[in-house]
Amino acid sequence: MEVRIIMGRHSIMNILVCVKQVPDLERIVVTHDAHGIASLALSDRFAMNRFDEFAVEQAVSIKESMTGVHIDVITVGPERSVQILKRAIGMGCNDGVHLATTANADPGPARVAAWIAQFARSGEYDLILCGVMSEDFMCGQVGPMAAALLNLPYSTQVMGMKISPDRADVSIEREIEGGTRELVDIPLPALLALQPGINRPRYPSLSNMLRANRHVFTTISTDTLEPMEVQVDCMGFSTPPHARAAQVITGSPLEKAEQMAALLKAKALI
Repeated sequence: MEVRIIMGRHSIMNILVCVKQVPDLERIVVTHDAHGIASLALSDRFAMNRFDEFAVEQAVSIKESMTGVHIDVITVGPERSVQILKRAIGMGCNDGVHLATTANADPGPARVAAWIAQFARSGEYDLILCGVMSEDFMCGQVGPMAAALLNLPYSTQVMGMKISPDRADVSIEREIEGGTRELVDIPLPALLALQPGINRPRYPSLSNMLRANRHVFTTISTDTLEPMEVQVDCMGFSTPPHARAAQVITGSPLEKAEQMAALLKAKALI
């Protein structure tokens, strides 16, 4: 079933920011086994995905530059994921939504995108923002998948954006192959995946963090959402075929040089 979010020309502009909690990659734990062999493991400390911080900052910047802007921030994960919602509130977002999972394992981009899309259908969001990828898996799939499920226009690798005065469309600057950039006008509502460098994320303010600690977040169990079955088929593994065989040159140094010269001449290389 095709679903389209309709943006009414209402006085409030609603923005949804998608964030993810990831392991703190700057804190690597070094352990040693009984034989003294060292191994590396991630610590049990978690933080907001740095790519998503740019999305939060961009939403807050829009809120500061325009009147009548409301920002919801949403995350999918276990109970500990609420901590990054508090950080987003501390940065200036209004409300937080926690799609709670019952396991610590990552559910995968397809399920995350489907759950976010199911929630987004319940609200009239004019703009959905997310980071271009996550630090842990670096797939860059959740944003485009959610946009496809919602039948929304979208763009990735966004390096700059400007919303029109009538809030009908957004002009974006995006990075493409070879470092080239292109300018695109996209009608709203839309989904944008932001590239690092579009802004400089701020630190949460003390007053906002105090508010975040008192804030009551909306919690929705993913068990109550429509199930999303994902099947991955593995066709098997095999070694790659030999594309060409090596030729070994033997003999004295002079004979090897003569053979090499003959081969290079045969291939028109000299």
